[in-house]
Amino acid sequence: MQRTYNSQLENFSTSQMRVRENQYFLENIGDITSAADLVGNRRLLSVALGAFGLQDDIDSKFFIQKILQDGTNSDDALANRLADTRYQKFSEAFGFGPGEVRKTGLQTNMIEVVNRNNLEAFEASVGEQDGSMRIALFAQRELQDLASQSFSDDAKWFNLMGQPPLRQMFEVALGLPSSFGQINLDKQLEVFREKLQAVTGDSELTQFTGSEALEQITNRYLARAQINELSAGSDSSSIALMLLQT
Repeated sequence: MQRTYNSQLENFSTSQMRVRENQYFLENIGDITSAADLVGNRRLLSVALGAFGLQDDIDSKFFIQKILQDGTNSDDALANRLADTRYQKFSEAFGFGPGEVRKTGLQTNMIEVVNRNNLEAFEASVGEQDGSMRIALFAQRELQDLASQSFSDDAKWFNLMGQPPLRQMFEVALGLPSSFGQINLDKQLEVFREKLQAVTGDSELTQFTGSEALEQITNRYLARAQINELSAGSDSSSIALMLLQT
């Protein structure tokens, strides 16, 4: 997948259907001047939400309009009160909030939205065949970006915990149970740090600015995900045999 990623993504992005949708978005998004306008155009909204992996919210019009209208400048804005940080990025991308600059008229920004949508749609297509591969692809770009941010490492960890794909990747890679998310957030942070330290020798997310650490955690995640999938329908002896055969 890594060897052929660029060519596969290009072929996917230049398919007739995607080119048609991208052209429609870029030709019409400049006329959108409010959150209500965007929510009222399902075709544009589909691309806008898809760019941030939020396509499942397409029918939650009131919720999405509130996310956009509130913006992100205020602490009590809806996007800032949600654990999933994708909503903040979504709201910031269009700039409909109080005191924000509307970005729907900025061609460069909207091209970036289209490119993000192509990436997300491609990864979703991969995920139809292998869900763990979709998360691994997401992590290749988002984890490295998060690790390079200038805010504190604790803030990076809380950001990671608020992004379901990255959170799932780390829970699986570090052998944490599905119920782990129910405990206190500060305790979660402590456990995440301890587990990562034991695996890589470093508890900070900054290490993932480098390709070596990123590859290590990705490979560990994919291996554990495969074992979990095998164990769901096999006993321990047959799992061992299958792993030896592959």
